[in-house]
Amino acid sequence: MAPGLARAQRVATTEFAVGAAAVIATRDFWGGEMGLAWGADGRRLAAAVAGGSGGGAAAARVGATAQFLLRPRARSGTSPYAGIGLAWTGAEDTHGAAYLAVLLGVEAAPAKTRGWYVEIGLEGGVRVAAGLRWRRFKVGK
Repeated sequence: MAPGLARAQRVATTEFAVGAAAVIATRDFWGGEMGLAWGADGRRLAAAVAGGSGGGAAAARVGATAQFLLRPRARSGTSPYAGIGLAWTGAEDTHGAAYLAVLLGVEAAPAKTRGWYVEIGLEGGVRVAAGLRWRRFKVGK
């Protein structure tokens, strides 16, 4: 297949992520996070669920973002990305709250089946997350 033809094809990606997340805020959060994402051509929709401790009580966080990768076909090195969306957090002893979520991230080789990621953003406080992503690719027209 000619290189130009391969680049013209759409590559859909499904991702599964596992990592750790923390939010430094009035009521800090620390915990484990799992996520799913779907996308193509450098754009993806991502959702994540985290469980852990918030202010000494059991807490949960849920977020969804639309993201844009700068180098989606990189098979080596890293690709920066940015996202915007919504997040919700709640704890055992408080009412939940929703927040605007913005993030910047870097991930390793987004065109390979596995890679690490690191994110920082604002989501009711300063959020940091890191972990591993596993990817499945489907080439279409």
